[in-house]
Amino acid sequence: MSQRTSLREPPRRRLVLWRHGRTAWNVENRAQGQADIPLDPVGRLQARTAAPALASFEPAFVWSSDLQRAWHTARELAALTGLEVRLDARLREYDVGIRQGTTFAEFRESHPEVYARFFSQEDYRVPGAELPSEVDERMAAVLGDAAAALDEGRTGVLVGHGAALRSGVLAFLGAPPRLRDMFAGMANCAWTVLQEHPHRGWQVADYNARTLPGHSSALADEMPAHHVSKNAEPGG
Repeated sequence: MSQRTSLREPPRRRLVLWRHGRTAWNVENRAQGQADIPLDPVGRLQARTAAPALASFEPAFVWSSDLQRAWHTARELAALTGLEVRLDARLREYDVGIRQGTTFAEFRESHPEVYARFFSQEDYRVPGAELPSEVDERMAAVLGDAAAALDEGRTGVLVGHGAALRSGVLAFLGAPPRLRDMFAGMANCAWTVLQEHPHRGWQVADYNARTLPGHSSALADEMPAHHVSKNAEPGG
């Protein structure tokens, strides 16, 4: 065995986190949360176009949020790989409560006091919504289960939603939520690759990769400028 061969690192495990394609509410900048909004024609095209790139990872499995915009995206990959999509409600978007279906301007106008607290209080619960910490907990759990299900050198694909996936990356890596602002929102049908380093553990190997950057709506969890809280979530 040559020295080069003996020093070759074993294949690494990977998790690929894929955001769903575009919806009409994405275009209108409405908080979707867990509303079951379908893909629009551009979103369907994005999923079909991006699926071959995801198939090139030769995934061992495909897990998806049970909201149709996610699993309709996932099934494009399933059609190419022959895999069955496993639906997991833990991959859903933030439950945004009374914000669901509203733009930020509409939310501010209809609930000014809640809007102010949303941007000023850490881990604030909008009426009817999940706490950010609750989303972190379920996302860390599902990513942890997916990692545990992977054999050495294999890849798993998880299809979900922009805000929850971004929070999930930090929660899975054990990073504090305040670091969210260091990551741009994920574009429609973009993906993030987490890869296990043999000595350093799980790392972000790629972020917000995409095939159709010109067709994405506003990035998940973009929000008006504010100067107090770092934890607000829009739910896309």
